[in-house]
Amino acid sequence: MLEDLKEATLEANLELVRRGLVLYTFGNASGIDREQGLVVIKPSGVDYEALKPEHMVVTDLAGNIVEGDLKPSSDLKTHLELYKAFVSIGGIVHTHSENATAWAQAGREIPALGTTHADYFHGPVPCTRELTDDEIDGDYVLNTGTAIIERFAEIDPLAVPAVLVAGHAPFTWGKDPRDAAHNAVVLEAVAKMAFMSVLLNSQCGVSQSLLDRHYFRKHGAKATYGQD
Repeated sequence: MLEDLKEATLEANLELVRRGLVLYTFGNASGIDREQGLVVIKPSGVDYEALKPEHMVVTDLAGNIVEGDLKPSSDLKTHLELYKAFVSIGGIVHTHSENATAWAQAGREIPALGTTHADYFHGPVPCTRELTDDEIDGDYVLNTGTAIIERFAEIDPLAVPAVLVAGHAPFTWGKDPRDAAHNAVVLEAVAKMAFMSVLLNSQCGVSQSLLDRHYFRKHGAKATYGQD
């Protein structure tokens, strides 16, 4: 079942390891088959070195296991909430990459300070509010997804395919698992650049017109970047 999506999801998980975005069993990637309404996600607590396509867990959008002998990632409910709310996405990644997580722990959005950022994110990478004690003590993982969706009430998730969960870490998404992993790698680089830039000049910034120029040369109907 969903063998191609299992392969793609496994590859996205392994890309996080190759790029140094996860330690030990931290982090996870998932993908969705929209036609069947099924999600493929990394199993919980399994070493990346041991992962194989058959270890990927298939669930429905209610979180019921459809196929797999292992428990799904503990972040499953967050993934499911995002898939239900952001209907145009096809893959999600969660890491605790150092620089992006530092911004999340500080409760600060990553400002759009230059063209590298603008090539992928059309505006700051937002940070959620802190969860309440009741939300943490209740269905914490689901409530994390709810807080992300709330933060994106006026933000296009395709234009800014990443979020920082306050006190926690980043989530990214994309058209498929590979794209979501790609965005996680770029987010970590952008987070590091922003941190250094703010240290060097706390008043640094860049014009909206330059940000728009770089974002739209890669995205949208009039994109000029690449060979298409």
